Amino acid sequence: MQVLNRSLLEITVSEVAEIFKEIQERPSQLFEMIRMDIREVVGKYLTELMNVELTHFLGREPYVRIAGTAVNHRNGSYGRRFTLKGVGEVHVNVPRDRKGEFKTSIIPRSKQYEEEVARDFSIMFLAGISTVNDRPYRAIL
Repeated sequence: MQVLNRSLLEITVSEVAEIFKEIQERPSQLFEMIRMDIREVVGKYLTELMNVELTHFLGREPYVRIAGTAVNHRNGSYGRRFTLKGVGEVHVNVPRDRKGEFKTSIIPRSKQYEEEVARDFSIMFLAGISTVNDRPYRAIL
């Protein structure tokens, strides 16, 4: 399995001090930063899983060409949002093949959220919680 490339983060002491000052003034901001980072990492991870899935489907690594006109190739990707319970909405790039034959099994086609979120929405509906006013509850889903 391929590993996501990790880049080196460089930060100065004054930048660290400024971040700590902001956290002391607004502690909830730290948790929001952590949630945003988790969503970004999960989105990249799911995108990479789908790229590996396409590599397996095509039978070769990216940029490897095979002679012939009937051979299928990668054809970019399209952006999509998907909601995961406990993580929130993540952005993924779903890869495509030129012939349109590739269907990922990582994220269900035409689904906006995983089944557990749908179940929780059903429970909320049965409990009489309006979906118009569900914003406070989305954070805990």
